[in-house]
Amino acid sequence: MHPSIRVAHKPLISFLGKRKWPSGPQPQHPHPAAPAQFKEAFSDFLKKYQGTPATSGSSARTASGKPVLNEFWEAPEHLWRPRISHLEDSEIDAVLSGGASLQRL
Repeated sequence: MHPSIRVAHKPLISFLGKRKWPSGPQPQHPHPAAPAQFKEAFSDFLKKYQGTPATSGSSARTASGKPVLNEFWEAPEHLWRPRISHLEDSEIDAVLSGGASLQRL
C-alpha cells in the first residue's frame, strides 16, 4: 500500500443492536446457579429484607440492646482515637522499612 492511501479501519467484531442501559432497577431474583433450597427461600428472604426499616445514625439498636454503628466515628472515642498522637520520623521510617532501619552497622 502506498502511504498516501488511507483505508478506514473496520473492526473484526461487530455488536448487534444499539447500546442501551436499563432505565430502572431490574426485579431481584436468585442467582441461576444457586442451590434449589436458596431459590425456593428467596421470596422469604426478600420479604424479611424489605421489611427491615432503614436506620441511620447511632440511635439504632440491635435486639441485644447494643448500638448499631454505621461509621467508625460513631463509636466511643476510646475505640478510634489513638493513644499516641505524634509519631517520630524514626518510628515512621522503621515501620515503612519493615524494621530494616533499626539495624545498627
